[in-house]
Amino acid sequence: MKYFFALITCLLTIQTSNAQLFKKEKVSYDANSGRGSTDNNLLRWGYFLGINNYDFNFDYNEDLRDIYVKRSPGFSVGLIGNLRINEFLDLRLEPGLLITTRELYYSQTYFQGTAFTSSDLTREVKSTYIHVPLLLKVSTKRINNFKPFIVGGFSTALNLSSNEENPNDNANGQFRTTKNNVFYELGFGIDFYLYNFKFTPSIRGLFGINDELVRDENPDSPWTSNINAMKTRGVFINFTFQ
Repeated sequence: MKYFFALITCLLTIQTSNAQLFKKEKVSYDANSGRGSTDNNLLRWGYFLGINNYDFNFDYNEDLRDIYVKRSPGFSVGLIGNLRINEFLDLRLEPGLLITTRELYYSQTYFQGTAFTSSDLTREVKSTYIHVPLLLKVSTKRINNFKPFIVGGFSTALNLSSNEENPNDNANGQFRTTKNNVFYELGFGIDFYLYNFKFTPSIRGLFGINDELVRDENPDSPWTSNINAMKTRGVFINFTFQ
């Protein structure tokens, strides 16, 4: 029995120590309205750096082999404007420059009855977006020096590399997309409160709303005739400094 009571005493001691460890209040950075603080300000500013990975989602008219999209990591950079609504809600504007490249690979089944070369089976789609999202950030209660959150909203983007107004189409080797596009976005992240600033890693998904394909002049074009809709989707990993 004495070993049993000794074991119970030991477990209670460990449990009490752990409880005190997790409940102990650590030094809170950037929390109050004093020197160096930003968390309670009505307006806050910052910037972000990140990587992106864009894809296309296709809807087809006929059941042919899917167009394969080869994705390449891209670069993102931009500014942040944050409007504090309350302790748990913030409205964010994050204008940025996003650069990415995608390659489309067509199956030979798209060219039945049409003469083609190996270069006709591939199209490179370079995109340079001026991307402007308006997002609602919903945070949990702050735990010491970090605070998880989810974020969602809508965005618009101006594609400077769209070639929408280019008179040449795929018959001349030019794949065209729309210049103005609309998306919705969902994501999550964690705010880390450091001594001099707030650091935030986050991941966000982007989903296109409008059809971005500019179709060829030839209604039977092997590159565009079977595509009912082409919409962007993508993933962002951003690192924010405020």
